[in-house]
Amino acid sequence: MSSEEVPKIPSIELSQNRFLLTSGPKETHAEAQEAILKKIKEDHMAPFYELICEEQGWPVDAALLESMKKENEEALKKLDERLKDAEENLGETEISDTLLARAEHFAKIGDKEKSLTAYRVAFEKTVAVGSRLDILFANIRTGFFYRDNDIVSRNIEKARSMIEEGGDWDRRNRLKVYEGAYLMTIRDFKGAADLFIATLSTFTSTELMEYKEFVTYAVLSSVLALKRVDIKNKVIDSPEVLEVLHEIPHLEDYLRSLYAGDYSKFFVSLAALETSAMKRSWVLFPHYRYYVREMRIRGYAQLLESYRSLTMQSMAHSFGVSEEFIDRDLSKFISAGRLNCVIDKVNGIVETNRPDAKNAQYQQAIKQGDILLNRVQKLSRVINV
Repeated sequence: MSSEEVPKIPSIELSQNRFLLTSGPKETHAEAQEAILKKIKEDHMAPFYELICEEQGWPVDAALLESMKKENEEALKKLDERLKDAEENLGETEISDTLLARAEHFAKIGDKEKSLTAYRVAFEKTVAVGSRLDILFANIRTGFFYRDNDIVSRNIEKARSMIEEGGDWDRRNRLKVYEGAYLMTIRDFKGAADLFIATLSTFTSTELMEYKEFVTYAVLSSVLALKRVDIKNKVIDSPEVLEVLHEIPHLEDYLRSLYAGDYSKFFVSLAALETSAMKRSWVLFPHYRYYVREMRIRGYAQLLESYRSLTMQSMAHSFGVSEEFIDRDLSKFISAGRLNCVIDKVNGIVETNRPDAKNAQYQQAIKQGDILLNRVQKLSRVINV
C-alpha cells in the first residue's frame, strides 16, 4: 500500500472537529458543529450520530438516523455477499481484501467496537506482513479517533515488533510518525521530537495529519526537549522545516527568537501559539499549561546562564513584562527547585547559584559510600552470628 492509498479512515479531521466542539475555543464551535454534521451525512455515520447527539445533548433527527441506518444495512449486505462469493469461488487474497473492506465500513460509520472486531478478523486472515501492518495502523488511528491510548499503545507495540520481521521503508517511517503523535499525547516530548525529526524528510502520513501540522508538532516538541545546539542543527537549519515555517503563524518567530535570545518576542509568540495552536489541537490541549510553564522556565534559565546576577528591571525588560510579573514567576519556579537563582528583593537583583558539578559528584560518592559501609556492617553481623 503506497502512501497515496492509505485511507483516511476513521477521519482524524472529524475527531479534531469533535474536540473543538467539546473543548476548543467558543469561536470554533459553530464551524466544528457544521463540519461534523456534514461528515456524518456524507458517510451515513448512524452509530457516530447517535454518539455525538448523546454527548452534546442534541435532539435526534429520527428521519435522518433511519435513512443512514438503511444505507449502512445495504452497504453491509453487499459486503457480506461479496465475502460469501470470495469464500466460495475466490482465493485468500480476495477474502482478506473483503474482510478489510468490512472493517473499514464499520470504522467509516463510527462503530468503534464492530470496527475493532472486524479489523481483528481481517488481521487473522491476512498473511502478508505489509498488509497486517496496515491493519495495525488502522487500529492506531481508531485509538486516536476515540482518544483511547490503550488501543494506540498496544497496536504500536505490535507494529514495532512486526516491523522488525520485515516492514518496508515507508511503513517504518509511518510508524515513527504514529508513535511520535502518541508520545506527545502522553507528554513525552523528547521521544516525540526524536521521531519527528527522523521523519521530516520522509513524511507521508497525511491520513493522520497534514504536513504543516506535523512540522508544528516537530518544532514545538524539539524546542522544549532538545539542547540549543541541536535545535539549530536539526530544526532551524532543516530544509523541510524552512520550506513551510513561514506559512505557520507565529512558529518562525517562536523558533528563532528563543535561539537568538530575543526573549520579548519569544514570550509574545509563545502566548500566540498557546491560543492559535495548542488550545486548538487534540494532541496538545491536555498539556498546554505544562508546555507553556516549561518554556517559560527554559527562557528564564537560558538568560540566567549568561550572568552571575542581573537586575529585576533588566530581566523584566528582556521578557517584555513587568517587574511584578517576573518577581512572581521566578519566585514560584525557584521555590519549586526549577531555577538555580535567588532574588535579592532589597537590591532588586537576581543572583544565579548554579550547582558545582564536581561538588555534586563528590557528595553523591560520599552518600553511596555510606550506604555501602552500612550494608557491609549488616553483613558482617550476620556472618558473626
